Amino acid sequence: MIELALTFAFSCFGLALLFNLWRIVSAPGVPDRVLALDTMVINMIALLVLYGIRQGTGVNFEAALLFAMTGFVSTVAYCKFMLRGYIIE
Repeated sequence: MIELALTFAFSCFGLALLFNLWRIVSAPGVPDRVLALDTMVINMIALLVLYGIRQGTGVNFEAALLFAMTGFVSTVAYCKFMLRGYIIE
């Protein structure tokens, strides 16, 4: 039963990644693209965690944490750049 649930979750998050990619390509403005990219990072984290559950290893959870930290910092840095024009004060 868990394999069926994991397969369903993989397909849902994979479809969400495709929708995010479509939004990045067809978004009218830069803030929409940043939000789509941030959502794409969240979906990739979910896929990493699901893959870790399927494989039964803890390495993927550490990779998901690193990916989450990198995604958060990059989103904050890009938003700060959009607001002020520079990142480091």
